[in-house]
Amino acid sequence: MAATDMFKAAIVELLKPHVSSSGEEILAKIEIPAEDILGDYAFPCFFLAKSMKKSPVAIAAEIAGKLQQEIKGSKLFEKVQAASPYVNFFVNKAGLAKCVITEVAAAKDSYGSSEKTNKTMMLEYFHANTHKAVHIGHIRNISLGESLCRILEFSGNKVVRVNYQGDIGPHVAKCIWGIRNLSVGSPSSSNRLRWLGNVYVQANTAVEGNEQLEKDVKQLLLKIYAGDKELNSLWRETRQWCLGEFEEMYKDFGVRYNELYFESDVEFEARKISQQLLNQGIAKESDGAVIMDLKPYNLGVFVLLTKDGTALYSSKDIALARKKMSKYALDRSIHVVGREQELHFRQLFKTLELIGSKEKDFAAKSFHLIYGLVMLPTGKMSSRAGSVIFYDDLRNELLELAAAEVKKRHVDWNEKETSAAARKIAFAALKFAMVNRDNEKEFVFDWEQALKLEGETGPYVQYAYARICSIFRKYGKSMPHQQKVDYSALAATAAEIKVIKLIKGFPAVVAAATAQLKPALVSRYLLDISQAFSSFYNDVPILTAEPTARDARLLLCAAVKQVLENGLRLLAIDVLEEM
Repeated sequence: MAATDMFKAAIVELLKPHVSSSGEEILAKIEIPAEDILGDYAFPCFFLAKSMKKSPVAIAAEIAGKLQQEIKGSKLFEKVQAASPYVNFFVNKAGLAKCVITEVAAAKDSYGSSEKTNKTMMLEYFHANTHKAVHIGHIRNISLGESLCRILEFSGNKVVRVNYQGDIGPHVAKCIWGIRNLSVGSPSSSNRLRWLGNVYVQANTAVEGNEQLEKDVKQLLLKIYAGDKELNSLWRETRQWCLGEFEEMYKDFGVRYNELYFESDVEFEARKISQQLLNQGIAKESDGAVIMDLKPYNLGVFVLLTKDGTALYSSKDIALARKKMSKYALDRSIHVVGREQELHFRQLFKTLELIGSKEKDFAAKSFHLIYGLVMLPTGKMSSRAGSVIFYDDLRNELLELAAAEVKKRHVDWNEKETSAAARKIAFAALKFAMVNRDNEKEFVFDWEQALKLEGETGPYVQYAYARICSIFRKYGKSMPHQQKVDYSALAATAAEIKVIKLIKGFPAVVAAATAQLKPALVSRYLLDISQAFSSFYNDVPILTAEPTARDARLLLCAAVKQVLENGLRLLAIDVLEEM
């Protein structure tokens, strides 16, 4: 049990003689009150009413009265008192401060982590298609996906990062048709992904609603599938342009995938599987197409093959699932995909259930992590119409704005120092904005607001870290020894106690973020502790305090610094020592 849980362990031992429950049951009932006035821990007595034949309020009063006598002289607890049906425990704040600070100092980078679980989690995320420009919606996907990977790993799981990308299909055919039939010029030697995205938009505009051109594009796609030499050469060349630029983007977000899957890898297997399901009577034929009739499950019709034999996302995802199953023994398979695909995944998982025992087991382990769209102030984005914020524009704008802010504050910095700081600030703003809300909710991204050093932003949390680094630079000496510090000096103000409690709560936040698959819990925590540290910094002197208080507060600052670093790392955000 962690040092900061020693209080829970002590509460269990105090309660055992008075409660007819096991230690595990008692431990599971212990709560953390929402308000400090109600203590540090609370034990509800509702469940004891039946066995003790008393009201929960009377039971709480009786237990609290006995325990108050038992804790006299205790180094762990200041008092125990009843509050309606709860027994509330108030811990010794100096003891709490010592436990928390020494535990963080001992654990360092691993504070908040969990022991290995022997579970393997696969996360599939990003999903940017080739032959289309990457936009801000993809940024939310990759930010959520990578932060979840890091949170799950920190909690002791083995994580397999995978990316499944559409490198073939109608959008690719339109793009290649546009290159061959429209006056689109030639791409530059860089940012060719953006050029392809523009060609796709122009081609889509030209083709949409024109029956003959739509037929031409479809024929072109069929020729690519059939192995047409000239078309395949162009497809492979332009595909590689996209993949090369994706690799550079992965570096921006600290991502290194274990597996890269592509639609073109599963196209023919998807056709084969669809025919097998038809032959087995699991799938049906309808107007020449192969379908899964899921109407009995209120899931409509899941089309596997079109009447011309083309595999759709549905059958390709079945082939992809089998590909994953053949290599990995997974405890969970998580798909980070937007809300608009909710029905697709419900249909997919039901289809897998119906195919066979292995597929049914895989479906049971599969989960669609929904995230809401990123909106512009002008409304919903569309890559088909070209009304998007493209990633390269967004990145360059954020870097430019961040560099301007850095130059205002550090006129003496050279270009290399300015650029390095601006990059960390810009990506902190971007990543934090993408995860700092419930993943199911849509939101409007405001890049100027995201860069501010105040408010609910990534740079605000970075600034709290940098402020602590500044304190240590000004102090200019080695840190006080933990065993020689008087921790009672940290129990004097509400600001100090609040910071201590927040540090203590970090492992629980990580555990909750892991269980709920919500990085927003970590980002919210980082804002809370940054705000609490700011109040502490403003309310009490640190370096100018008398030596006893100064040394204790410096150790508290060091613990906050470590927790901020650990938390930001879970969101794939770098810290800065100066801002």
